[in-house]
Amino acid sequence: MQLDRTAKGYILGAVAAVSYGTNPLFAVPLYRLGLNTGSVLFYRYAFAVVILGIVMLYKGHSFRLSGRRLPLMVAEGVLFALSSVFLFDAYRYMDVGIASTLLFVEPVFIALILWMFYRQKISLVSAVSIFVCAGGVVLLSNPGTGAYVTLTGVVLVMLASLAYAIYMIFINKTSLQRLQGTTITFYSLLFGIIVFAFRLNGFTDLQPVPFEPLGVACVVGLAVVPTIVSLLTVAVSIQIIGPVSVSILGALEPLTGVFFGVLLFGEHLTVKASAGIILIVTSVLIIVCAPYIKKHNKTNH
Repeated sequence: MQLDRTAKGYILGAVAAVSYGTNPLFAVPLYRLGLNTGSVLFYRYAFAVVILGIVMLYKGHSFRLSGRRLPLMVAEGVLFALSSVFLFDAYRYMDVGIASTLLFVEPVFIALILWMFYRQKISLVSAVSIFVCAGGVVLLSNPGTGAYVTLTGVVLVMLASLAYAIYMIFINKTSLQRLQGTTITFYSLLFGIIVFAFRLNGFTDLQPVPFEPLGVACVVGLAVVPTIVSLLTVAVSIQIIGPVSVSILGALEPLTGVFFGVLLFGEHLTVKASAGIILIVTSVLIIVCAPYIKKHNKTNH
């Protein structure tokens, strides 16, 4: 039986969210094998650039980038990479499940930035969402006995979320919005390597991939699953079911991080942490669904 187009869109959206949530599944074992954050992320980006480049050649997607868009694209690459660096650094200072959930506040940051710099009004619904999200962040910042969270970890994840929020706004508010999604992603990954050149002191601090099955599998897995698979499936899913539905399915991302954290890394999920996760997921669903519900109500009236 063949899936209809809408069902395919929802399945791909779920795959995108779950696959991105596997970041710690591949990163944490590499840390335990002795690799530093810069090396882990360099291999992730380098392998992903090659794989995505091959996919783009096969599908006939454009690599063209005009000179006036080049500075913007470099800035996007730096923001994209900084978001990864902050998140992967945070894995060393807190439970990966909690880190994955805190990263999910990015739509709230987008709403605040659009209000502060683009004079977009914050509706009552958005204000409630931000308040609920703040409560979730407070609970996750002090989740109780058994969970591992530090202030450094919380700050790093907030910076990761903020960097990615700015990255998304640049795509929406500049001439980059007219580029294909794969083109933006390819150059974001490519120019993001600039950050790792600095982080690794001109690559002099780049560590070799541990020549053992686990190390090789994690490096390849990191480049393929939470990077290529996630980016390609989310692009197709948005085309089919739209950004609102894809954003809702994004709630599977932090839940995936929590699942792996508890099941594989022995992290303890406290009552306060559980409440914090629920509040943050709820706040994001509110802020994402609000415009859609408002539009739907206007149509019915």
